[in-house]
Amino acid sequence: MTTRSARRTRRTARTLRVAGAGAAALLALSACSSSDTGSSDSSDSSGKTKGSSSSKLSGTVTVFAAASLKESFTTLGERFEKAHPGTEVTFSFGGSDSLAASITGGAPADVFAAASPKTMAIVTDGGGTATAPATFVRNQLEIATLPGNPDKVSSLKDLTRSGLKVVLCDRTVPCGAAAQKALDASGLKLTPVSYEQDVKSALTKVELKEADAAIVYKTDVRAAGDKVEGVEFPESADAVNDYPIALLKDAHNTDVAKAFIALVRSPEGQKVLTGAGFLKP
Repeated sequence: MTTRSARRTRRTARTLRVAGAGAAALLALSACSSSDTGSSDSSDSSGKTKGSSSSKLSGTVTVFAAASLKESFTTLGERFEKAHPGTEVTFSFGGSDSLAASITGGAPADVFAAASPKTMAIVTDGGGTATAPATFVRNQLEIATLPGNPDKVSSLKDLTRSGLKVVLCDRTVPCGAAAQKALDASGLKLTPVSYEQDVKSALTKVELKEADAAIVYKTDVRAAGDKVEGVEFPESADAVNDYPIALLKDAHNTDVAKAFIALVRSPEGQKVLTGAGFLKP
């Protein structure tokens, strides 16, 4: 009896040791599996941890941008905030010359996107940029008429007809300077019923039927939908505007500002901009 009891005791001990070893192995395997799963869930296909860039960016970035960029930049701003929780993109849209004057006057801003190199130079010449301006899109002019084009405008010369109420951007604004360049190249003289401070204001005059036509950008005609009708003219090819963007020297949120500029220049940003009618740089 004593021998059998001892044998049973030894067998029980061996069984417990094997069971304990198996349990330890299972725990180790479970831990590895859990770790692998966590790694897989937190990483994207590029191997970067999801949310890692988002966690590094926070706060508000202020962007001063040409009025013609309103629709595209608003879309990009929303996408940026979604991709980087904790950030906020605020915009100030207007005539590039007015925005440049505000920046040189000390208005708080992080990024400046102008509708021409000339207006950007107002800021760069004063040492107001932290990075060299980079052209990110181009824009071409188009004539905006009332829906259905009741005045049968088909050329730039048609805008000089007596009795036709035409609106232009002010010559200090990129769209106005480009329009004047096209008119000068064609040897045409045009006296508008008003000069507007930015392209959106010029377009609004036609939308409200306060003017019969306006020279604006193709992007603005497209953004207006059926409120206006666009008329292309060949002289616009000689007056295409380059749009530069730059980080400002006095930027308060440099990291977020750089990330927004990167989005604008990225394939995703370019897709939004060209979809709105802008030309590639």
